[in-house]
Amino acid sequence: MSLKRLKELQGRIAEAGIDVVAILYSRDLYYFTGTAQPCVLLVSPREFHLFIRRGYERAVADTGNWLEARHLSNEGRLDAIANKLREWKITKGVLGMELDTTPAEIYLEWQKLLPEFRLVDISPLVLEQRKTKDVEEIACIRQACTVVDAGHRRALEVLREGITELEFAAAIEDAHRRAGHEGLSFFRRPDFFMSRGPVGSGANLMTASGIVYSIAGVGMSAALPVGPSMKKIEKGEPIVIDIPTLYQGYHGDQSRTYVMGKASDGLRSLHSGLKDISDRIISNMTPGKTCKELFHLAWGRARELKVDDCFMSFGKRRNTNFIGHGVGLECNEPPMLAANDNSKLEVGYTLALDIHMLREGVGAVKLEDTILVTETGAEILTLSPRELFEVGG
Repeated sequence: MSLKRLKELQGRIAEAGIDVVAILYSRDLYYFTGTAQPCVLLVSPREFHLFIRRGYERAVADTGNWLEARHLSNEGRLDAIANKLREWKITKGVLGMELDTTPAEIYLEWQKLLPEFRLVDISPLVLEQRKTKDVEEIACIRQACTVVDAGHRRALEVLREGITELEFAAAIEDAHRRAGHEGLSFFRRPDFFMSRGPVGSGANLMTASGIVYSIAGVGMSAALPVGPSMKKIEKGEPIVIDIPTLYQGYHGDQSRTYVMGKASDGLRSLHSGLKDISDRIISNMTPGKTCKELFHLAWGRARELKVDDCFMSFGKRRNTNFIGHGVGLECNEPPMLAANDNSKLEVGYTLALDIHMLREGVGAVKLEDTILVTETGAEILTLSPRELFEVGG
């Protein structure tokens, strides 16, 4: 499938008036070539070449040998890339790079080496292509969601009064790994970190983090202020698990809310309203519907249910322009279910509907599912029951 993706990229850059692009970011390299080894993929509207900087034998094996030898080089020096451009008779014009992931130092090196070129950002064009998943990608996301469910089932087994958030998270992460989780989550943001994933309980769910704009837990220290802490889980308080998984490079994203013992009536009411909103959005995730429409539909339903005071709330802070995101090679990628995203859903889009409620004196609840847009509507890929889990007596 990588050759087909490269051909599509060539068509896109030709239409955009770009003379050549250089792909350096590991997730985009993997998408177009099948390898995440350190490489530079050079693509023009008519040619392409993969410069393998390190790990040549592994990179060749990763690509499945679909790349002919004439398209490969066992080097990645900038002068070799410049020579290839001269060979292609491309000596000036517009050069596209992933400017959102390329360090300034590398950008300046390329600018110095190729002063005849105007450097532009190719990332929006690449991400637009990546929005629609093919059959192979969807299969990987399905399996990643199966891996997520293994963690959910483990959570039901180990949750008990007095277990620390860290112990609870570790048991879930262990189940994920044993089920095939590759151990990381990828985000297209510099200096982004979130532990293995947000986990929190009780009062720790009421504290917003600037790192993850969601219910995230407080973490172990100020050095990594996201995820589980050493706090012991108490009876009757809500616990949120939002640990994504990775299978063959693709993510599964799910959040569920648990209570050790019986949930309060207020917490049950919050979760019931949250599921109502989620159901309403999922039933409207059809081809042609815009992300903006879904965002406003969610808020409209929240107002009808009279929960707009706590829907997507962070106490005194509130996120008013985001209820979900694309899921794929990155855990958060376009399109965004946001007030300013006019993207129309298309068959093959995979998105996470990621919503929560937070009310002082009651607690926090979260519900997140990975959704596939099909010709007939939305298919929920995440497998865990979409309910508030009351564990034990």
